[in-house]
Amino acid sequence: MRTREESLAAGDAGPEVESVSAFTRRVKTVLESGVRPGWVRGEVTNLRAQASGHVYFALKDAGAQLSAVLFRGDAARQTVKLREGVQVVVYGEVSVYEARGQYQLIVRVVIEDGVGKLQREFEALKARLAAEGLFAAERKRAMPAMPACVGFVTSPTGAAVQDFLRILRRRGWRGRVVVLPAKVQGEGAAAEMAAMLALAQELGIFDTIVIGRGGGSLEDLWAFNEEVLVRAVVACAVPVISAVGHEIDFTLCDFAADVRAETPSAAAELISSEFVACAERTEQAYEAMRTLLESAVARAGERLDHARSRLRLLSPGGQIEQGFLRLDDFSNRLGAALRAAVQTHRQHLADARARLAHASPQTRVEQESQRLLSLWKRLQAASPASVLHRGFVIMRDEAGTPVARRDAVRAGQALTAEFADGTAKVRAD
Repeated sequence: MRTREESLAAGDAGPEVESVSAFTRRVKTVLESGVRPGWVRGEVTNLRAQASGHVYFALKDAGAQLSAVLFRGDAARQTVKLREGVQVVVYGEVSVYEARGQYQLIVRVVIEDGVGKLQREFEALKARLAAEGLFAAERKRAMPAMPACVGFVTSPTGAAVQDFLRILRRRGWRGRVVVLPAKVQGEGAAAEMAAMLALAQELGIFDTIVIGRGGGSLEDLWAFNEEVLVRAVVACAVPVISAVGHEIDFTLCDFAADVRAETPSAAAELISSEFVACAERTEQAYEAMRTLLESAVARAGERLDHARSRLRLLSPGGQIEQGFLRLDDFSNRLGAALRAAVQTHRQHLADARARLAHASPQTRVEQESQRLLSLWKRLQAASPASVLHRGFVIMRDEAGTPVARRDAVRAGQALTAEFADGTAKVRAD
């Protein structure tokens, strides 16, 4: 009998080769037909509610994790609100999401099965530490109004420290921030942060200490619930601000710290709030003082100018200047009066001359001479001599009478032609 390798070498294709889609579809058929629907108990994690109304999450226990989905129609019928860390019992059937080749549980019913393991541990430790008085309000210390040096126990590469510093820079805070690097998640994180708190006390340079990180799930924030870190926060001689997660996140460090801030950004605002208020009051006082000083200087300047004016007027030099001013004024007024009087007399003289000229015989003689000259010119223009000078000829008969018409001329009649420069004898033909 040939082996599989010998068969392939001989060209025998053997069983049919399937595509990924066909193989996945066959697996889906086997799972959905071979695994009956049933009840599953587990702790909810990685919860994601989509805008479509579908809810995706995972169920986990100490040994495994199972992907699950609650479709919109089924989700609307549930009375249990899913949340991170809650222990539930669900009913559903197995299905395969072919696009990823991933099997998942299609959940139809959700029943709450009490709080999850981590939540139970959280509540138990909280109750025990509270009974010891670690969370008592009278134990907490007041924060310094304007801390000059702040220590921040956090991951140096996380977004929390960047947000913290950005808020302080934006608000113009003038203090000093020292980042005390430590893990904020995973095994050993609580011990590292507790060691940083102890180091901060040894350094003795901090007015307050912030301990925190950005938001996350209950598992992500669990290091801030560990007893070693909570007791380190309580034992710290420097006032501590806990700034863990988002506003809705609470950890045991929040209860143990002297002050809780909802986020690292809120801690930065808390630290810088009194500084900002003092800076604003200082600016207001500066503006008020400058206004008062400018007003006082202006009033003093006005009084000084007034005193200088009075002193100048009362001094001998000032009196002399005033006398010169009055003398110049009188001189100007006298000159103006004299000029006005002379102008008036000149006008009267001109008027008298005009009236005299109008009544003088010389004027009448000149006017009549002009009129006679005009008449003489008109007479000259109408005289026969003027006509002869324009090229005309006057014909006269034997008696010297001008011949005015053709009918008065006889054939052979002797005539005299008068030109401008003389006469000539002619005979009519």
